[in-house]
Amino acid sequence: MNETNGYPQHVSCLQDLYERSIDGTFEGVLLHSGGEGCYFADDRAIPFQAYGHFGHWLPVNRPDQFLLVRPGRKPVYYPVVPADYWYEQGFPIDEQWREALELQPVSAVGEIPAPGKGIAYLGPDSAIAEGMGVDLENCNPEALVHRLDFARAIKTPYETEQLRAANRLAIRGHQAARVCFLAGGSEFDIHLAFLEACRQIEEELPYTPIIALDEKSAILHYQHKRRQLANPARVLLIDAGCRVNGYCSDVTRTWTGHTANPLFQDLVAGMDELHQELVRVVRPELEYVDLHLSALRKLADLLLALGICRGDSEQLWDEKIPQLFMPHGVGHLLGVQVHDVGGRQRDATGAQSPPPEHSPALRTTRGMEENMVFTIEPGCYFIPLLLEPARKSPAAALIDWNSVDALYDHGGVRIEDNVRVTADGVENITRDAMDPAPAAAA
Repeated sequence: MNETNGYPQHVSCLQDLYERSIDGTFEGVLLHSGGEGCYFADDRAIPFQAYGHFGHWLPVNRPDQFLLVRPGRKPVYYPVVPADYWYEQGFPIDEQWREALELQPVSAVGEIPAPGKGIAYLGPDSAIAEGMGVDLENCNPEALVHRLDFARAIKTPYETEQLRAANRLAIRGHQAARVCFLAGGSEFDIHLAFLEACRQIEEELPYTPIIALDEKSAILHYQHKRRQLANPARVLLIDAGCRVNGYCSDVTRTWTGHTANPLFQDLVAGMDELHQELVRVVRPELEYVDLHLSALRKLADLLLALGICRGDSEQLWDEKIPQLFMPHGVGHLLGVQVHDVGGRQRDATGAQSPPPEHSPALRTTRGMEENMVFTIEPGCYFIPLLLEPARKSPAAALIDWNSVDALYDHGGVRIEDNVRVTADGVENITRDAMDPAPAAAA
């Protein structure tokens, strides 16, 4: 299927959203993709990332692009293509853009017609907006931004297809990463295998892949790529996604080699089943906080079943033992940003629903709605920074420290899929992308 199918309908949906959101307050909205910047005391440009609300309309990751949206009129896209012999500036124009948008190419920002004082500007540079005649008070008005942030959680059919395509690419990369791991590859080797399989360079990805072997998989956002290892690795945790037309996938798998501790292999298999149980209960009106609480409850039961903890589930809950092994939230909204906006909004006014006190890292606290897309990513880690203080606490008797000590050098487990809420249940976008191998031990 051509992933650009449905783009004009997507633009029509956004046009309706913006007309409802400005509701006579503004004459229209000028969206700015953002500007380039350089590293401090350097002339080397920082890799550019377009502003999310601009990317919601157009898959153009280029600086100083502008889109003017006005009620009852076709949106106007100003492709700014400078005359430049240092860098490639031209880029292909999709024919569906011409159907959905009015295109007015210019060679400089200064050539864009002044949109008028009644226009709202959304973007990072109010000075540019003022130079175009926009009132400063109309730059990034909070009420409008809150309405648009909240609405981004609900995906159009076009957006869903981009997310499916991004997952198909990511799965291809994950399969190659697994093969490289089992062949004895280093973190650096696995990283290259992922990029090669996905046919994307790192700057095209939605985030830098997390490729962690053994004890490094207990670092939730591990950022390095070791070139060499002393021994064949026991565990690979890879968190890596791809981007298609601006939309992100965010997929995590944990694989074990033949030298992995059998207890850890059982933990990976148990976490995969726990993960799938969480996915199966997704439906409209389910509270995301309840999904997170269910993940912690199920993790407590799994730790008891494997003998990593002792006592009963209520004792573990009262002592916050599950949070020692899973300190992160069970997931987040997903779209043109990996951690997409509006996750803690209660409604379109911008009112916030904070996460539970015992789980401050939870990024999403909303109720689920049809066509909302988010990740589900339970984990279980052996993190000395969290566990060692518990060894000297009253909760110490609830943890089997021999098991913990044996698994410290295995790091941890995380399994993550991207899911869409349907009218009566859930679409697992990641598993439907034809992942042929289980997430349990190889």
